[in-house]
Amino acid sequence: MRYVIVSVVKGKAGEFNNNLRKDVYEKFGAKSSKLPAHFTIKSPFEAENINELDIILNKFCINNKAYSYKILGFDHFDDRVVYMKVNMSKKGKMVHDNLIDEISTLNFVNFLQHDGKNKIFHVTIASKKIQPIFNEIYTYVNSINCKFDCLLDNISVFKWVNNTWVLHKEYLLK
Repeated sequence: MRYVIVSVVKGKAGEFNNNLRKDVYEKFGAKSSKLPAHFTIKSPFEAENINELDIILNKFCINNKAYSYKILGFDHFDDRVVYMKVNMSKKGKMVHDNLIDEISTLNFVNFLQHDGKNKIFHVTIASKKIQPIFNEIYTYVNSINCKFDCLLDNISVFKWVNNTWVLHKEYLLK
């Protein structure tokens, strides 16, 4: 089974991202993730059984509290991805990095440079074959005000079922 670990962006910022992705798709035909608004903790990986991950995430959330972060404007990865910029707080980054350490103890999860401790935190708007329309999308989104206070308060595991991501379990930080 294929899984992904994310933190779902909730509240006004999450609604904003979900609506903007729909808007960008309708205006430009640019697709994005089938996940709700989120930033990725661990990109998709394969596992037969994630019971050990469940134990780690339950324990981690009992022992760690939620921390704030900000979303401030837009940026991009070359002409491949347009995203909302996440400015993670120092304490939020510390919790994230400790979580990476915990998950890294599992032999079926291997972090790559783009999804480990040194990742660029971001919330994607468009990422599927956007090179020909990148400039139009980037100009469009930058005409919109994007400033939100958010909370790193969840770790959510999704599984790939019938060609879409389905929530497997949400773990809440205290």
